[in-house]
Amino acid sequence: MQELEPLRVLLSTPKNIVITTHHKPDADALGSSLGMSNYLKKKGHNVTVITPTDYPAFLHWMKGNEDVLIFNEGNQKKSQEIIDAADVIFALDFSALGRINELGEILRAAKAFKINIDHHLDPEDFADFLLSNTKAAATCEMCYELIENLGDRDLIDADIAECLYAGIMTDTGGFRHSNTTKNVHEVVANLIELGANNSDVAKRIYDNNSLDRLKFLGYVLSEKLIVIPEYSTAYFAITSKELSNYNSRTGDTEGLVNYALSLQGIVFAALFTDRSEVIKMSFRSIGEFPANEIAAKFFNGGGHRNAAGGRTEISLEETVDRFKGVLPAYKSLLDKEKERKI
Repeated sequence: MQELEPLRVLLSTPKNIVITTHHKPDADALGSSLGMSNYLKKKGHNVTVITPTDYPAFLHWMKGNEDVLIFNEGNQKKSQEIIDAADVIFALDFSALGRINELGEILRAAKAFKINIDHHLDPEDFADFLLSNTKAAATCEMCYELIENLGDRDLIDADIAECLYAGIMTDTGGFRHSNTTKNVHEVVANLIELGANNSDVAKRIYDNNSLDRLKFLGYVLSEKLIVIPEYSTAYFAITSKELSNYNSRTGDTEGLVNYALSLQGIVFAALFTDRSEVIKMSFRSIGEFPANEIAAKFFNGGGHRNAAGGRTEISLEETVDRFKGVLPAYKSLLDKEKERKI
């Protein structure tokens, strides 16, 4: 880990601090943001969490949620003023300023000391202090280690512990993915010791469905799942009308791509979602198959080897056609991983 003494000195006296995270925050993004916010407030800092967009309702239980400033919901001017007055900005769970939409250039121009904590590949050089660990399962894991290494473990209460636990739990797929390391288990054991109720956190996130979402899930699984057996690939392509038909809200497609990946013999899975202005996509893979390479080369995206995302500004049909056109070049890798999976 990078030498922390400059950070310890910086945070030793009260500061105006802004914390921000990526577009459409997930549990790791919001958990790290609110976990760090609650910790820094305990140290006497004035902290504001600003998100570029809204996030799923199943994350609203986190302490501090009611004070989050959502930039694109009429808070542009207020956000600008708070960022202009900030002494320190924490950028959590993203590696490039493009991931925070219009906030990116505002943050780039800000005079505040910038701290980037993230576990994604290829961090952009925008921060004054970078904590990057691509082997970490979650930014929440890194935040726990940072607090501990700063000598402030005793400041982690149950609320902070549960925010951090949520991010680790979800980014490891409920501790099922290959990024669930010995260190992950040690960190979550510490968080449970510090008050995180692991059962409650799981129920709040995984057992908090609306009736519309369950009907949407049933429809998608029965009508929209496409399997391409010769390429060990499966995908969903969801139209904007289908989202509207089921009153889809932020977070309703969360985890959907994993159903495709769970199929026997499937190595690579994708979810394409028509968000009107853009087609958003999520990729998942197993073993050594490089989902992030496909996202970066063909879909203006990136991410981890087994979990990546991208976007296009062409039609849903054209995007799917492009995706299917890419697969033949990866057939040998897909076949190799299929043999391992079987």
